[in-house]
Amino acid sequence: MQVISASRSEWIVPFTGLEPGQFRKLVRVVASRGGEEIADGRPGRQWRLDLADRVLLVATYWRRTNLTMRQIGPLFGVSHSAAHRVIDTIGPLLALAPVRKRRIDAVAIVDGTLVPIRDHRLAAPSKNYRYSANVQIAIDAATRLVIATGDAHPGNRNDCTVYRDSGIEQDLEGRSVMADGGYQGNPAVIMPYRKPLDGSDLSAWQEDLNAGHRKIRARVEHALARMKCWKILRDYRRAASTLNDTVSGIAHLHNILLTD
Repeated sequence: MQVISASRSEWIVPFTGLEPGQFRKLVRVVASRGGEEIADGRPGRQWRLDLADRVLLVATYWRRTNLTMRQIGPLFGVSHSAAHRVIDTIGPLLALAPVRKRRIDAVAIVDGTLVPIRDHRLAAPSKNYRYSANVQIAIDAATRLVIATGDAHPGNRNDCTVYRDSGIEQDLEGRSVMADGGYQGNPAVIMPYRKPLDGSDLSAWQEDLNAGHRKIRARVEHALARMKCWKILRDYRRAASTLNDTVSGIAHLHNILLTD
């Protein structure tokens, strides 16, 4: 027996964080990307759940509970293997769309976050002593929308290295990019002034610029905090190969919440 269904709008907000209208928009996006055409992994066998319920299953798994497959399957009246196939096929269709147009003066802000992950093929012990992956995101400074995400790297890699190797640097090419002091070694990004090696203080104008830089750069910290409302980013139990699609999909959901 199916317990949760997208046909009942009262289930949408508590389990996805989206309003019913936002959720319907998300389902239309997935449909336009081919969500209706995907069969149940076997020729001639269709999904038991309709597209809206499949999108709801994925959003529920990401957002509120981080349930195991054996727990979330019965909530939707399907087996745990069917729930696994739903997440594997619908998850990538939720990915963040690339930004095609931008203002000439658009400024991006980039930062990294550690996602605890149990797949040790990617994870590495990091500064919080947990096995984590370093994930980079970039937002538009004006709209606060996520405009790019980078490929995950082991958590013991510093932000400077991951920014260069994750592909996000190429995605932001041609933009002015703000970052914190952890991106030393990337001369293309705008960083705060550091104290001179001789220990002398910064000048007053440098302190003022640093204060303004911190105030603006805090916006990416807020975006990361909002994305961590999807609890799967607090304890990632799936295969490491799926993390990039999950982060991109959550960035898409984050943007829907901000814009609608």
